[in-house]
Amino acid sequence: MDPTFGEITQDNRTEWVRLRTLTYVRIVALSGQIAALVAGQLAFGLRFDTGLVALVVGAAGISILLSLFLYPPAKRLSDTEASLTFLFDIAQLSFLLYLTGGITNPFALLVMAPVAVAAMALRSRSTLLLSIVAIALITLVSVSYRPLRFADGTVLDVAPILTFGHWAAIVIGIAFQAFYAQRVAAEANSMADALLAAQMALSREQKLTDLGGVVAATAHELGTPLATIKLVSAELVEELADRPDLVEDARLLVQEADRCRTILHSMGRSGKDDTMMRRAPLEAVLQEAAEPHLDRGKRVHFLLKSGDDPQPLIQRRPELVHGLRNLVQNAVDFAASEVWVDASWTAQTLRIRIIDDGPGFSPQVLGSIGEPFIGRGRDPNRPKRRPGYAGMGLGMFIAKTLLERTGARLEFLNCDGAIKTLPGSPVLHGAMVDLTWPLARIAVDRAEALAQNLPVDR
Repeated sequence: MDPTFGEITQDNRTEWVRLRTLTYVRIVALSGQIAALVAGQLAFGLRFDTGLVALVVGAAGISILLSLFLYPPAKRLSDTEASLTFLFDIAQLSFLLYLTGGITNPFALLVMAPVAVAAMALRSRSTLLLSIVAIALITLVSVSYRPLRFADGTVLDVAPILTFGHWAAIVIGIAFQAFYAQRVAAEANSMADALLAAQMALSREQKLTDLGGVVAATAHELGTPLATIKLVSAELVEELADRPDLVEDARLLVQEADRCRTILHSMGRSGKDDTMMRRAPLEAVLQEAAEPHLDRGKRVHFLLKSGDDPQPLIQRRPELVHGLRNLVQNAVDFAASEVWVDASWTAQTLRIRIIDDGPGFSPQVLGSIGEPFIGRGRDPNRPKRRPGYAGMGLGMFIAKTLLERTGARLEFLNCDGAIKTLPGSPVLHGAMVDLTWPLARIAVDRAEALAQNLPVDR
């Protein structure tokens, strides 16, 4: 695949660690910590600095609450964001162990959990960093910690050999789980990538097969008329031998019939790849994406605001066209009468907004748009505008995934009042999809594009 749009590899994926899922796992872990602390203090009479322990547990609780209330349910973490989250969990658990007996605490082995999860979700470099930090912290709390005490002040003492064995087991467990989980996840991702590549190859092959069938049928159907034209033209050449003013026209008919047969024969050959067809002005790409939905009873307006920069020439990729087409289709499906495709650009960025005058996204699913199987994309209590169609969110999911691979950042919003950037500043409450690209990701230098265009072999 074109590196500009990202290869399908484990290290070049879109953000796919879901914050809400990770938050639920952290809630379970924090609940387990609280239960262990309460049971140790009440059931076994263990004593520790309750104030500092409560402060450490409270910090973890606050981080969980912030992730729940500050971010939308569909938020996905980048590799760096997920690494920082796991790093916080390792540091929090290590400090908790320092306050509750260090390596002698039987729950010290839980420090392996964040590393194991990270190994399945993050890059190898991030997993290695987290493993080193976890081993360093667990080593630190094995030599420096506040011992657990019973109610009578007796220190919970463990034989040094058991302490060393516990430390060695945790370190080996961290290294083993990080390596094993990383390998298993990498193999699973490689298999998924291989299946995706196979599907893409099969799809391309199917298109080529269909094209070959059309060409073969066309050649078959036109073969007889062309043969007749050539035969009649040849006879006219012989009969008009004494008419120099007409014989040249007859010979031209013969030549053009032969040319038609040659064109039909060469249409199925591979190797004709005009690089200019891979690039187009922004307006042409937007028109191509929206073309199937221009005659569906809704007015689609194209607005291009150039400022001082010329209209960019962008890569005409199937991912880009198909993703934009899905978004335009969704806008046309729910619009009352009008849809706006508003494009603007600077020397660094390209922004496209797709706005409709419909009812807008339902508040219940606004935060989950772009996820598959979320139900209907608008308010379920409103009348359906697509009779017989039960949307599952797959179209928006596919569009979001494809456009993110081109470098786009998508934001799903509802309009609230007058949109001053549109002609007439209409008052709208419909849906808006705001897309932003770094222009360098999809733009093509015009001079370079012309220089790279190769001649077609005849």
